[in-house]
Amino acid sequence: MINVTVWNENQHEKKNEKVREVYPEGIHGAIASFLQHEDYNIKTATLDEEEQGLTAEVLENTDVLLWWGHIAHDQVEEEIVERVTQRVLDGMGLIVLHSGHFSKIFKKLMGTSCDLKWREADEKERIWVVDPSHPIAEGLGEYIELEKEEMYGEHFDIPTPDELVFVSWFEGGEVFRSGCTFKRGSGKIFYFRPGHETYPTYHNQDVQKVIKNAVKWAAPVDRKRPVYGNAKPLELISAN
Repeated sequence: MINVTVWNENQHEKKNEKVREVYPEGIHGAIASFLQHEDYNIKTATLDEEEQGLTAEVLENTDVLLWWGHIAHDQVEEEIVERVTQRVLDGMGLIVLHSGHFSKIFKKLMGTSCDLKWREADEKERIWVVDPSHPIAEGLGEYIELEKEEMYGEHFDIPTPDELVFVSWFEGGEVFRSGCTFKRGSGKIFYFRPGHETYPTYHNQDVQKVIKNAVKWAAPVDRKRPVYGNAKPLELISAN
């Protein structure tokens, strides 16, 4: 069974009635709810909890961490960022959602600004599957269509993805690399664009399918992290 932790800063839900109407149990609650139907062990964590919900014990028992953040990126403590980074390097999967592109952890792992264009105009988003053979795209049609979403536009300042699974088109004309995979150390990372807090995006069955597939893809392989540093020879070295 895959151990999944859904982390959400959970700040919009406290301040914005419209967000509470769309996600009465919080964005983390909505995501955890549809993941419960899979063979996963699910827990949630939020910014206001002890050690911001990500204690060493929680992370040690997490195979895949999902991250949603927006207005409180600066409140995430550096100790937590370092703790998550080390777990990713050790093999924990990380799924970064929507405005999590600007989180400290994603920027640290990417090594770039992760900046982009954006616009809130209730416009249509069409998310095209550009790698139909990828396991994250399993069970999808040629595209996912969302009636209303926030626009993210290129240039998206990230390293060239290891794999590009989805590309979005917006009604206003922009395009965006909206489904990108990366590997860091022994860990796998997936960035998935849609999910603005005032839209019911996480209630969309195709969006849910992508996230379910991504959890399976990002789960760590069953092996120990490689050992680094000075090493004894495996064979006799003739010069000695």
